[in-house]
Amino acid sequence: MKGSTTDTAPVQGAAVHLWSLTAVELRARLLAKEISCREVLDSFQRRIEEVNPQVNAIVTHCPERAREAAARADDSYARTGRPLGPLHGLPVAHKDLVDTAGLRTSYGSRVYAGHVPDRDALLAQRYREAGAILVGKTNTPEFGAGSHTVNDVFGATRNPYDLTRSAGGSSGGAAAALAAGMLPIADGSDMGGSLRNPAAFCHVVGLRPSVGRVPNWPSAAPYFPYPTNGALGRCVEDVALQMAVIGVPDPRAPLAAPYPESFDLGGGFEPAGRRVAFDADLGGLPVDPAVSGVLARVPQVLAALGCDVHEGGPGWDGADDAFLTWRAWYQVLCFGELVDEHRELLRENIVWNVDQGRRVTGEDLVRAEKQRNAVTERARAFLDTHEFLLCPTSQVAPFDIGLNHPPQVDGVPTRHYLDWMRACSRVTVTGFPAASVPFGFTDDGLPVGVQVVGRPGADADVLRFAGALQEAATGSRVAPVAHTVDARREPSSTPQRRLP
Repeated sequence: MKGSTTDTAPVQGAAVHLWSLTAVELRARLLAKEISCREVLDSFQRRIEEVNPQVNAIVTHCPERAREAAARADDSYARTGRPLGPLHGLPVAHKDLVDTAGLRTSYGSRVYAGHVPDRDALLAQRYREAGAILVGKTNTPEFGAGSHTVNDVFGATRNPYDLTRSAGGSSGGAAAALAAGMLPIADGSDMGGSLRNPAAFCHVVGLRPSVGRVPNWPSAAPYFPYPTNGALGRCVEDVALQMAVIGVPDPRAPLAAPYPESFDLGGGFEPAGRRVAFDADLGGLPVDPAVSGVLARVPQVLAALGCDVHEGGPGWDGADDAFLTWRAWYQVLCFGELVDEHRELLRENIVWNVDQGRRVTGEDLVRAEKQRNAVTERARAFLDTHEFLLCPTSQVAPFDIGLNHPPQVDGVPTRHYLDWMRACSRVTVTGFPAASVPFGFTDDGLPVGVQVVGRPGADADVLRFAGALQEAATGSRVAPVAHTVDARREPSSTPQRRLP
């Protein structure tokens, strides 16, 4: 490609591809002028061309626009000696729910297949102003409905660890792009696990921040406390780098935290002596044996870190009803008119959500709010005496890409497409920060993540503890995409091998 002089950089005496480096490593080399923004971009562009046809993670690509931005970044740094910002020269592709001025944003829906916004959402604006180079958009299910990334506009995103499996969702495109080495940083959003589940499925790190930590604008429901934007990365440090940019207050977001939090992870955080708990099934949820077998070593790893380890959790009675009731109400608020006008163009998940929401009564909301308050108070009291709570991120391993959702979990049938996400959605009800950290692999080589939940507002501490856990757990940073299966193979519509 024009402008590229090299695609490798020396790391501990060996030459490695630039796309395989973490964002923090790339940033250090960019600021030291060892490499240029053009060289970094060209390396990632080549990687996108090589593996995206197999994975289908980046669905709208703007290479010429990106190349122009990288050239401007290099010229500015050469002229002024100052980087554009904390994300100077790092390629990014925003989730296809995030408005990007002049670049198609489809929301994964046929209704908006050709939609091109005329302004950036606040999230995209912050990445741009911090110096990130926009290369495109990442795939998502229609309007983010579901933790399996498939839609009628772009199709399904495949898991880079096994191309016959789901990448999770709704930030599945972002997580898969990171895992496959197509991006060094990525944003995501999360209501019932949309950021955490794909992080677990794709062996990357994802942080669902405390409600209000990352302001969202524009929003159809600015006072609703369940959905939030967050960040994904191949390591904890890359997530912290992004959170320092996007976790800043904004007056247009009424729930936004009134002050920023420092995401400098230095300062000698020590896990030893900290009282932590491991809730293996979040109060009795079914968990596939392939997942629980991997996570059985969590207490051992925590003990090796010097933690004071306890078993159990705060109790999650009422969390499921609180989440489903309020979520149904939210779906009508956001998509009720759309379903009325375009029902025939929408996928079943969105239509089902709105139909369920229209059955919600005032008494249902009163009951759900009482339950939400009770769950949150129990969790707060529990975390007064336990600094962190660890639990499964997902109840299942990545499932067959031809399914809408797992039909059962450890022999227990799922009632609907949200049923298998409860390990995440129960935590959502509290509004507390939660990170998914790669923890290992099943016997089939499928990624498993562990969820780290922290005290309200303690987002940086969650990342610090996740960093210690990251060092103790093992696993590769970039998925072996080319060594999984033949990408031309058609996905099965029936469960394969050890499908939960």
